Amino acid sequence: MQDVADILDRQLLDDWQRDFPIVSKPFAELAKSLGTSEADVLERLIALRNEGRITRVGATCAPNTLSASTLAAVAAPQGRVEEVAAIINQEPGVNHSYERENHWNLWFVATGSDRDAVDDLLDRIAQRTGLRVMDLRLRQPFNIDLGFKMTSGGAPICHPAKRTADPSAIVEGDKALMNILSIGMPLTEAPYKVIADQLHRSESDVMERVAALTEAGILSRLGVIVRHRTLGWKSNAMVVWKLPQDQVKAAGKQLAALPGITLCYERRPVPDVWPYRLYCMIHAQSRADALAVLAKAEVLSELQDVDHEVLFSTRCFRQKGAVIDQAKGVPA
Repeated sequence: MQDVADILDRQLLDDWQRDFPIVSKPFAELAKSLGTSEADVLERLIALRNEGRITRVGATCAPNTLSASTLAAVAAPQGRVEEVAAIINQEPGVNHSYERENHWNLWFVATGSDRDAVDDLLDRIAQRTGLRVMDLRLRQPFNIDLGFKMTSGGAPICHPAKRTADPSAIVEGDKALMNILSIGMPLTEAPYKVIADQLHRSESDVMERVAALTEAGILSRLGVIVRHRTLGWKSNAMVVWKLPQDQVKAAGKQLAALPGITLCYERRPVPDVWPYRLYCMIHAQSRADALAVLAKAEVLSELQDVDHEVLFSTRCFRQKGAVIDQAKGVPA
């Protein structure tokens, strides 16, 4: 039988990956829902973070709204994989980096305050490694909001966006606020008050902006961000599909709706190097489970006989929140 601690930890992870309360004492709200104390909730979240089971309690931002980002890849010679990965991860703007089973074997997400900052980051990596960097810019997302269910028999859960992000809702100060939320909010009784003090603003103003950014779709998710590999989803594959531009939208919508497909989006191909436009992720607990999901995708009407490649990830070098504004740094 599971002990109470394990049950409460799982409830925290299951129930609060999104819709985190925007109130003065949000962890007290979590405690009320779990039938425990605020102090207990905070202790558990701190322990889960220290154990590497969650990365943070924080936000994810709709791509290319408050900041710019891209998916990039390099082909590192086998004897240089660790060296090149270390160079890539020296960049604070790199928030995810993985080794994958492909000639293009090191993949990472690069973020910056604007597109010029992202371009500069990619140029620095190319110069320091002596390798070509593929820049695979996002064209359109079909499903990019992912959660992981921890209870027995659970599976990754995708939440299609309720609305298209509205950048016109952004006002002065939002970038600094989202920078803190993306890196991780303080695990204390009144986190919005701590954030407000860091920004020299009022708590009510901070909470109003969090609510407004959520309503506008800029803040796409606020809650517990889990480290999926540590929690059992160790067999993860990125599948890339070679489709003409005019077929991507129909195929993307169909693929995103398939159970087991955890992320789905269109990216710009690279002529004569990387012809793939449609991407999806499969997060699974075994390679066989991932391949079973892929087999269902391969027989979808929009994807039958479509050329594709499967890139299983073999190592995770970095997984953290995006730095929305590098100049603001990481909060203490």
